[in-house]
Amino acid sequence: MRRWWQQALLQLQRRRLRDPAYAYLFAPPPAQEWVSIDCETTSLDPGSAEILSIAAVRISGNCISLSERLELLVQPEGAITPASIPIHGLRAQDVAAGLPVREALARLLAFIGSRPLVGYYLEFDLAVIDRQLRPWLGIGLPNPRIDVSGLYYDRMVTAYHPDVDLSLDAILHTLQLPDLPRHDPLNDAILAALIFLKLHSQIPEPL
Repeated sequence: MRRWWQQALLQLQRRRLRDPAYAYLFAPPPAQEWVSIDCETTSLDPGSAEILSIAAVRISGNCISLSERLELLVQPEGAITPASIPIHGLRAQDVAAGLPVREALARLLAFIGSRPLVGYYLEFDLAVIDRQLRPWLGIGLPNPRIDVSGLYYDRMVTAYHPDVDLSLDAILHTLQLPDLPRHDPLNDAILAALIFLKLHSQIPEPL
């Protein structure tokens, strides 16, 4: 039933796609390839935040392909929320020479293709991306989505251990993974990729 519903949703999105040049988003993905993605945004409100920077890195088999990565600065149309600047470190002057959002998203789509997307609390980043894609393409990203915090929860939760710390610090510590400086989108994408690879054997097959 779940697979049928997913296929029906994909068919609906395919019909709504406004630009046939992006039909490749619906092609079968390359085997054993994923893309880990992270964004920095003007605020933490997914309904109004704009993208400031995007990073993505490909995962092939059991390897993170750092030679196949994407790093983009994006010029927002609105103002950057002052409270967010200490988090991502990006000021208006830092992104003044960034790409227009449509050009940045076109490069992102070409990079990810139809590969499944990986991330840590991926829902926020993709909500912002999808909100800016829909007026242009008529759809959000149709790619399968894998949130590593959900994978980690499924592995760790038990009837005797119902409360699971899903903070990035806790996940990295438990899985004995190295840490990297945070709120750099490439580092954050790499960390999500490391967690994914560590938990890869735990990914359930779709029903």
